[in-house]
Order: sequence, then C-alpha cells, then structure tokens
Amino acid sequence: MNARTRRDLLGAVGAASAAGLAGCTGALLPGGDEGETETVDRTGAETVSVAVGADGGFSFAPAAVRVDVGTTVVWEWTGVGGSHNVVDRGGAFESGLATAEGHAFEHEFAEPGTYEYVCTPHQTRDMEGVVEVVEE
Repeated sequence: MNARTRRDLLGAVGAASAAGLAGCTGALLPGGDEGETETVDRTGAETVSVAVGADGGFSFAPAAVRVDVGTTVVWEWTGVGGSHNVVDRGGAFESGLATAEGHAFEHEFAEPGTYEYVCTPHQTRDMEGVVEVVEE
C-alpha cells in the first residue's frame, strides 16, 4: 500500500468514526477525564439516588451529580449487566460486588471535593461516575 492510499484509508476511517460519534454526549472518557457529561445538580437534597447498571447495564445514572456537603448518595442496582461495584478512585468509599436488583450501597459525603468512582469489573467499558460535593 503506498503512502497516499494509506492516508486516504486512514482519513476514511477517521471520518467514519467521527460520523458514528456525531451527537454522542454524556459519556465519561477513560482515565477519569470528564467528557461532555452534564452534571446533574442535586444540591439541596438530603439523599440522592444513582442507578447502577443503567442504559443497558454498563453505566451509572446520573453519571455526574453535584451535591451539598452532608448529602448521602445511594447507589441502587438495576439487576442488569452482571456484577457491579462502586469504588472511589481516591479510596473514600467502596461497595462490594452485587448483582441483584434492589441492592443498595450508600455513602455520606462529609467533605467538599470531586469524587471519581468506577465499577471495577466494567471500567474498561467506561462505567465511571463523579460526585461533586460543594459547600452550601
């Protein structure tokens, strides 16, 4: 394959990839970098729920949430996607693995900051989330 053919082929692959991704938003990028995920503002709520195994079984919903200091976040398993857990990348919290619909894990956020978490069995599928904790 000559250089021009290779360049044309790579350009076509890139264009096809871009077309396939057109309109895609709301995903967290691998490595903990936030993409165009819209943060859901839940400040003012004492308790906030996050679905585990949403959207076909391999995401959290909402994937990014903003809460006040003192808020309890409750992760609730949907029963879809196999075994999941919730593990903070900084070590602040960690649930065990669970599969059953209705299983729940909760954590009260006492300190402001940004808490990035993953489902360790599915982190290669970008099953990641963020809790942003702010002062009232």
